[in-house]
Amino acid sequence: MSSRYIFDKDDIRFRKKKTSVWAVVRRILMFFVASVSLAVLYYVIFALVFSTDEEKRIRQENRMYAKEYPELERKEKLLADVVDGLMVRDDGIYSEIFKTSAPDVNPLSSIDFLSGYDSIPDQDIVLRSAARLDVACRSAARVEDNFRRIAQVLGSEGYSLPPMTNPLKNYSFAQTGASVGSRINPFYKVPVQHNGLDMIAPSGEPVYASADGVVSNVIRSRKGLGNVVEIDHGNGYMTRYAHLADVEVRKGRKLLKGDRIGYVGVSGNSFAPHLHYEVIKDTVVMDPVNYMFASVAPEEYVNMLVMSVTTGQSMD
Repeated sequence: MSSRYIFDKDDIRFRKKKTSVWAVVRRILMFFVASVSLAVLYYVIFALVFSTDEEKRIRQENRMYAKEYPELERKEKLLADVVDGLMVRDDGIYSEIFKTSAPDVNPLSSIDFLSGYDSIPDQDIVLRSAARLDVACRSAARVEDNFRRIAQVLGSEGYSLPPMTNPLKNYSFAQTGASVGSRINPFYKVPVQHNGLDMIAPSGEPVYASADGVVSNVIRSRKGLGNVVEIDHGNGYMTRYAHLADVEVRKGRKLLKGDRIGYVGVSGNSFAPHLHYEVIKDTVVMDPVNYMFASVAPEEYVNMLVMSVTTGQSMD
């Protein structure tokens, strides 16, 4: 370590220069400030000349947003116009078929589409939203085409409505059992084909015709489906009501929608009181749940669908 000397004129000799504490502190501070200033200068020069991966990604995202957002706004406006048109047609169809206004319910209101999106990058959300808008636009076009076909069918001569009324009154989704498909038989405990919908109700509950028609068959039996009423509704539609406790109609009788045909029971091979209800179109077994949306509220209908699919054991 070198020492600094100064010449003392009075004593005519060299002596060590004494450095004060404040001079040392001031020198350290100056060195620190200079170092920080140089570091900031180097960072600014580096940032202006070179780009980090994160900056490149952000610039790329900004370019993508600038390109996608105008198209998203255009599609959103187009979709809103289509939905407004579909709502007008929907009101017309409900008024014509069901003699009532369409339910003012948003089936998607209970779904949080943003749930879980906090951890998804913004650019992925934009791209996903664009893809979903494309799907929604195509779906709206299909719905528009379906409305046209419905209008044509309704205007055709001799058309009669399919069976879309619930055969039981004051029915709730909690009364829904197994529907069409492979179900566990309650007696044999093996999977068997189930061709109807189990509608759970107490014995003696009235059963009503689900549409206008003619009684095509009446069966009284202690086996199989037990006491059965079959109704021909025209246009290839036929409904079957089984396990009835009693039958109030005869073959050949003309019925109006809502006419009483019998009562819920346990006739035949029935595990418990219920109505086994079938819908058949041109000899093909249909799922009765798909024909009940006009009889219940939208929320109730969704719950009925869930119950009918998830119930693994039938009642007959």
